[in-house]
Amino acid sequence: MIHYALSCDNGHEFDGWFRNSSDFERQAERGLVVCPVCGASEIRKQLMAPALSKGADRKTTRKDPSADAGFTSASGGLAPAVSAAGIDPKILEKLRALKREVVSKADYVGSDFAEEARKIHYGEAEERGIYGEASRDSVRELTEEGIPVLPLPVLPEEQN
Repeated sequence: MIHYALSCDNGHEFDGWFRNSSDFERQAERGLVVCPVCGASEIRKQLMAPALSKGADRKTTRKDPSADAGFTSASGGLAPAVSAAGIDPKILEKLRALKREVVSKADYVGSDFAEEARKIHYGEAEERGIYGEASRDSVRELTEEGIPVLPLPVLPEEQN
């Protein structure tokens, strides 16, 4: 997997993980790489320092976030996380608004998410927004098929 620092034409910066550089190029050309802030599809790679190996005998506590793609696996695998205490309250409110918007306008399909996403993508079911749960492997397969998916944020108040 390759990690890119990306930005959109509106100056928003974000990260992306891709199988290889040509995978990024293909997805970008198809408009599948979009800014998570504004939805712009004009995305460019930013200058980055190379990732250097620390040697086989050294342990690292940093986990490759591409392995999870923002989703928790059915076996309880780890997903990327951030402390809510370190997030600007305005950003948290935007995340809440995003989740409210998705939940109010999309159909909840539960654990049938991957199957239903495929049906919609291949024209076998009505085109509509859906949300639900999917394993890490299912998300990876959907992405490889060109079916765009993204995780919904788990909000601090949902953990109580």
